[in-house]
Order: sequence, then structure tokens, then C-alpha cells
Amino acid sequence: MSFNGYGVWAIYRFEMARALRTLWQSVVTPVITTALYFVVFGSAIGSRMTEIDGVAYGAFIVPGLIMLSLFTQSIFNASFGIYFPKFTGTIYELLSAPVSPLEIVIAYVGAAATKSAVLGLIILATASFFVPLQILHPVWMLGFLILISTTFSLFGFIIGIWAQNFEQLQFMPMLVVTPLTFLGGAFYSIDMLPEPWRTVTLFNPVVYLISGFRWAFYESSDVSLAVSASATLGFFLLCLAVVGWIFRTGYRLKN
Repeated sequence: MSFNGYGVWAIYRFEMARALRTLWQSVVTPVITTALYFVVFGSAIGSRMTEIDGVAYGAFIVPGLIMLSLFTQSIFNASFGIYFPKFTGTIYELLSAPVSPLEIVIAYVGAAATKSAVLGLIILATASFFVPLQILHPVWMLGFLILISTTFSLFGFIIGIWAQNFEQLQFMPMLVVTPLTFLGGAFYSIDMLPEPWRTVTLFNPVVYLISGFRWAFYESSDVSLAVSASATLGFFLLCLAVVGWIFRTGYRLKN
């Protein structure tokens, strides 16, 4: 069976059009929220704090704030994108269409990752108005941005299939991912924590994602670049394996 590029493009275009119809919710609201973080943490609190690893506090939190938005928006975009066809019953038309499971995943996850990556770049541009920024390794920064957007979009895709109502759809990003992000070094270096809390924090997978992304900006990280990249790639492969299992078994797709 040949690759159905037209089918992938049709789903991708539909999902991107939905983001444009809800532009305020998809882009403007996260940017305003992030700007408020910069005002409170960067200006009000940051002016009273010393530098962290030679980086001004306002600039230090930029990668963490981008990751916070990236995690939540990637999960929301992908989970809602696949959950809504389940909710309306049009999922059966999608499954019976001449589009393979791989093509469905590419379309939905690709659209969600695109929206999240663009939002991350918009927030980065917004941050430059509040704090002086430097990106020492722009290629690594874009690489982490795209890989993390894709990984959490896959994670959101899994949540969208698993969820049976809108409450479950909100459960994972609000009660799991957001707290892990706040506790994962988004606003501080985990080296500032006393033992045993620093060791406990290393079991938080979000630490490795934020650390690698921050290294691309300032060459400052809580764990090595190799460990961060390996952890991010490992999470991506795990999500890919779970999605493959879902389509093989029809878990919550065909019943």
C-alpha cells in the first residue's frame, strides 16, 4: 500500500485550520500567561535574586517557561484532536478510510507538534522583549523543540484515545505534567536543592527535558547533554511503541 499523502495532508490541514479558528485560545492566551510569568518572576522576583550559573534569573527561566507551555499545549492539541472524532462518532469513518494507522498518527501528531513548536518560538520572541537572551546552540535548541513537541504530541494522542470523557482529558496535563514541570527545574536549578531532595528530583523525567533545552541556550544544565538527549529520545520511542500497540489491538478505538 502506497503512502496516502493526500489523506495525511487533508487531516493535517483540518487540524491546523481548527487552531486558526480558535486563535485566542491556541496562541494569544498562552503568550499572555507567559508574559505574566516574566513580569512576576523575571522582573519582580528576578530583580531580587542573584545569577544562577552565571545567567540572570529572568533569562534563566525562559527555557523552563517555554517547556511549560510546550508540554501542556502539545498534550492538549493532540489529545483533543483525536478525542473529538471519538466523541462525535466520526472516528469510525476515519478508521474505514484508505488511511493507514501510521498516516493517521503522522497527520494528527504532526499538526499538534507544528502548533506547539510555533507557539514555543512565539513565546521565545515574546521573552526577548522582557529579558536579554542568548542562544549559544540554535540547532540544538530547534532540535529539542521539535523532538519534545513531537514526543508530547504523541503522549497527548495516547491520552486522547485513553480518555472517555472531558474530565479525563484534562487530568493528565493539569494534575501530572504541570506539577512535574514546576518540580523539574523550570524556575530553579536542582543543584540548589539539599539532599535527599536533589536525588529524588532526578527521578522526575521532566528534569532531563528542561535541562537539555536550557543547555542549548546557556551551556548550563543540571544533567549532561547526552543524558538529556537520551531521555527525550527514549520517551519518544516509548510513546511510539504505545501508539503502535493501540492500533494493533484497537484499544478504545473500535469499541
